[in-house]
Amino acid sequence: MSYMMDKGQKAVLGDKRQSSEPMESSDGVQEPCIWSSPEGGKDEAELGKQIFCNRSLNMRNIIAVGFDMDYTLAQYKPETFEKLAYEGTIEKLVSNLGYPEELLGWTFNWKYMVRGLVVDKKRGNILKMDRHKYVKVAYHGFRELTKEEKVGSYGNTLIRDAFDEPDYALIDTLFSLAEAYLFAQLVDFMDKNPGRVPAKVDYARMYKDVRSAVDMCHRDGTLKQMVAKDPIKYINEDKSIVPLLKMLRDSRRATFLVTNSLWDYTNIVMNFLCESRTLDACNFDWLQYFDVVITGSAKPGFFHEESNANLFEVEPESGKLINTDNGTPMAQVGNTSPSITLKKQNECCRVFQGGTVRHLHKLLSIESSSQVLYVGDHIYGDILRSKKILGWRTMLVVPELETEVKLLWELRDSRKALQLMRSDRDHIEDQIHRLRWSLDFEDLNADQKQEKSALVEDLELQRNQVRIKHQQTQRECHQNFHKVWGQLMKTGYQNSRFAHQVERFACLYTSQVSNLSLYSPNKYYRPGEDFMPHEFNILPM
Repeated sequence: MSYMMDKGQKAVLGDKRQSSEPMESSDGVQEPCIWSSPEGGKDEAELGKQIFCNRSLNMRNIIAVGFDMDYTLAQYKPETFEKLAYEGTIEKLVSNLGYPEELLGWTFNWKYMVRGLVVDKKRGNILKMDRHKYVKVAYHGFRELTKEEKVGSYGNTLIRDAFDEPDYALIDTLFSLAEAYLFAQLVDFMDKNPGRVPAKVDYARMYKDVRSAVDMCHRDGTLKQMVAKDPIKYINEDKSIVPLLKMLRDSRRATFLVTNSLWDYTNIVMNFLCESRTLDACNFDWLQYFDVVITGSAKPGFFHEESNANLFEVEPESGKLINTDNGTPMAQVGNTSPSITLKKQNECCRVFQGGTVRHLHKLLSIESSSQVLYVGDHIYGDILRSKKILGWRTMLVVPELETEVKLLWELRDSRKALQLMRSDRDHIEDQIHRLRWSLDFEDLNADQKQEKSALVEDLELQRNQVRIKHQQTQRECHQNFHKVWGQLMKTGYQNSRFAHQVERFACLYTSQVSNLSLYSPNKYYRPGEDFMPHEFNILPM
């Protein structure tokens, strides 16, 4: 593999080394902490486990590292969890919203949808666009739109469409894939069976109904009850989570968890993820790895300091909520002492519900927002708000990246061929331009004009052949990533809209949160330049 390792050139990867430094563990004993940094890609198996950097981040300046839970620490299995969400949503559409019973026989293809898509609610279309918001791939239900249809709907306006709410919905979280697939099915069903859906339902109302059905599944606990009964069926085991948390705490950093899930479900999932592997609701061993846990946080509203959301302390054994004054338990009427005392050294961390980031900063004694690194999976719910409003440092978890990076490496010869074809096409275009300029502005005799005109025709034929071959090869290359939507981070040669959001708001991004344990806790991450960092590391040479 060929790399241009930088000094100011492009992306910098971790040095391959093993370090052993004495660190004080949580019990005060000096113990060696060992980690290794993968050498950027020499081992193909490690390609997808690297941490990629858009914005310089010196971990020595970070005093607190926080995590989201769902799809960050807990990676759900799409073939089971999304199928569960899909089936629950259909059941609500039929039983609560009047949709025909034949929907109950529908099946779910969990590989069809990807993140970064945009739903056009009014037209019933699903779009993939580039960073400039030009629609490159579009489907009406499961029918691909022609170039003329795409231009007619999205390319003829004098004012560029923002593609935002209320007319559009962004599929930027893995939780949204099942509802996007169901919406596409409903669009096809309505087009082929007019009058079979409830009266006065158009595409936009149909999408609203799907969202309402999803919300019903969350409100009545349908999804979380099933996950809680059999976590291993729905959540991937990751034995690197506990070593990661221990490493961060041994490096004298505070760790915290901020999740929208409530305490009962959070406790079950975190018990499963951590070393106890128990479903005992009274086992709280996992709390030893955190300083503060905030459940029911209602992100992204949690990140607004001016929010007036109350902070309650959770009594782990009973789930009882205790009123607090900025985190300090308040005495009940007739009782001068609060029922929960402040955490003492070596005791389990405190658990809260609600509140705002202001409360979190006070609980952890954080003076500067730039001292916090927050790890999440949702660009808008976790990364954009925490970065743009607070100035926290951010790390985005993109599970799809592991497969995508490996494919970039495997397809390096095809990508090199595409670069050469693009170069040939540009060279031919330049020759045609020069010849046409000569025909228009130089004083040529009849024979010279005929000769140059014939040469232009020959070059135009070559250009068309190269263009067709280039387009076909490029399409085949993208279909290796996904048959319908292509590469997650690209649309043609442009970065996709999803990649653009990753670049803007994520200081770091990686495929799994546990990849942090592969690097020194004091690592200095530095960015690349012209390319997405993961893309540059495996450019064909």
